[in-house]
Amino acid sequence: MKPLTRIRSRTAVLAHENIDTDRIIPARFLTTTQRAGLGRFAFNDWRYTADGKPDPAFELNQPAARGCEILVAGRNFGCGSSREHAPWALLDYGIRVVLSSEIADIFRNNALKNGLLAVVLEGAEHRYLLAHPGIELAIDVAQQTIELPDGGRFSFTLDAFAKHCLLAGVDQLGFLLAQNDAIDIFERRRGVAA
Repeated sequence: MKPLTRIRSRTAVLAHENIDTDRIIPARFLTTTQRAGLGRFAFNDWRYTADGKPDPAFELNQPAARGCEILVAGRNFGCGSSREHAPWALLDYGIRVVLSSEIADIFRNNALKNGLLAVVLEGAEHRYLLAHPGIELAIDVAQQTIELPDGGRFSFTLDAFAKHCLLAGVDQLGFLLAQNDAIDIFERRRGVAA
């Protein structure tokens, strides 16, 4: 995983409410445990027409959305079934941050564990971002702030462990593997004391 310390990007807005994990990546694409390549299936049934061509009406297919690493989504993003493929698909697509007024707990936990910052905003903050697509934001993970172009700031909360993993660019397994020496010392001491 890449560390996520600070990100500056324009926003892409997908204002639909109740975007479930099957909308993020349809179940028919869950045939792999490889993360690479899943981005081509992100929002598949919205992104493409029946003949497989990009749908020009879909918000993320608009020229203004190209290169945006921050997704402002409607309320209740990531609801539905639990699947790590959903944050994997978003990350592979190029999304590093999801902002919404409500994010399903299981999706948010899966996102944070996989390096995707999922932030729950207050209602007024969320409405402001929905109304200003393409706005450039600077997000500081260590400070837990979102800076607006006019210098205004929104604050957000983040679990300390999730914050550590995002800043270090490690998932839970990577965190545990980095503790291997300390674990060995603990086990040796325990074996001697027993």
